[in-house]
Amino acid sequence: RRKHMSEVVSYGRQKIIINDRKAVDGYNLQLSLNSSLQQKTEEITKAYLDKASLHRAAVIIINPNNGEILSLVSLPAYDNNLFAQGISQEEYNKFLNDSDRPLFNRAVSGEFPSGSTIKPIFAAGALQEKIINETTSFLSTGGLRIGEWFFPDWKAGGHGQTDVKKALAMSVNTFFYYIGGGFGDFQGLGVSGLVKYSRLFGLGEITGIDLPGERPGFVPTAVWKEEVKKEPWYVGDTYHFAIGQGDVLVTPLQVANYTAAIANGGTLYVPHLVSKILNSDNAIVKEIPAKIIRQNFINSADLQIVRAGMRETVTLGSARSLSSLPVSAAGKTGTAQWSTKKAPHAWFIGFAPYEKPELAITVLVEEGVEG
Repeated sequence: RRKHMSEVVSYGRQKIIINDRKAVDGYNLQLSLNSSLQQKTEEITKAYLDKASLHRAAVIIINPNNGEILSLVSLPAYDNNLFAQGISQEEYNKFLNDSDRPLFNRAVSGEFPSGSTIKPIFAAGALQEKIINETTSFLSTGGLRIGEWFFPDWKAGGHGQTDVKKALAMSVNTFFYYIGGGFGDFQGLGVSGLVKYSRLFGLGEITGIDLPGERPGFVPTAVWKEEVKKEPWYVGDTYHFAIGQGDVLVTPLQVANYTAAIANGGTLYVPHLVSKILNSDNAIVKEIPAKIIRQNFINSADLQIVRAGMRETVTLGSARSLSSLPVSAAGKTGTAQWSTKKAPHAWFIGFAPYEKPELAITVLVEEGVEG
C-alpha cells in the first residue's frame, strides 16, 4: 500500500505527483478491561434491573493499586456496530427520543447526589483534623432539631451511642451532622472543611480518564450559594452536605476513584482504560504507566479507621448480605434523594479483599430505592 499526493487540473487529470510514500499502519490499543468480568458485570446488572423493573445503572470496577479500569458498565447501552455500519435516521431518532438516554455514558458523565457514599470522606477528614478520634461517640436518638428544623436519622428512635466505625457501618446521619456542621458546643468541619476534603478526594473536578465527555460534578460553597441563590449558607446546608444531599453532585467515576483511594491507603490515581499501545504486529510500543493525581493528603492511620468502619458495614451493618462472600469485603451503602416524586437512587461502594484490596467497586442504580 502506498500513499501519494497529487496536484490535479480540471476533469481530474493528474498534473504532477508531489510525493509518494508507503502508508504506515496505525497503532492498536490494549485495554485494561477484563472481558469476562465486563461481560459478567453487564449480565448481573441487566438481570437486576429487569427483576426490579428499572432501567438505568452504572457499575465501575477498578484496580485500586494503579487506577486501571477492569469493568465499566452504563445501562441502558447500545450496539456500536449500528454506527459503524451506518445508522438510519429512524434508528438514531429512537435513541434520541428514549427517556433513559442509552447514548449517555452515565458512569463518566452522569452527575448525581452521592447519598451516604460520601460519608467515608468526611469521616477521614474529621479524624485528620482531630475533630474526632476512633472512640469519639455521639448519641443518636433519631435526628437533630435546630429551631423549627429537624434533621432525621433513617432509623426512627436512632442508633444509640455511635462512634465513627458504627456511624459508617449503620450509616448514622446524626454522627455526620455533628462532624459536619457541629451541634451545641461541638465544632464540626464546617462547610469549608467539607469542601476541603471533597476536593482532596477528587470531587468537583474531572479525573482525567481517557474517555470523552467526562463531567466534573459539583461541590457547593457558601460563596456560590450567596452569589447564585442569593441566600446565606445555613447550618442545615452543612448537615445536608455532610450526608451527601443538598447541592453536591458526583459522577460514578469520581466515587469509584475515591473508593479506590480509600482501599489503597490514600493514593488518588488517574483512572484509565488504555494499558498498552501496540504496533500493527501487536508488539508493545508503549506501556501506559499509573499516574497519580494526589497522594500523602490523608493520614493512612485515619483511613485505616474508615476502612475498618467499612468492613463493619459488611460484617455488622447495612451490607451484611456480602458477609457470605468467599473473600473479606468492605463497603458503604447509599440512598440519594433527588426528587420529591421519584424513588431515591441506590449506591454501593466497596473493595476486596479487605486486607489487601485488588478490586474496588461502585454501583449506582437510578431510582433503586436504597443501596
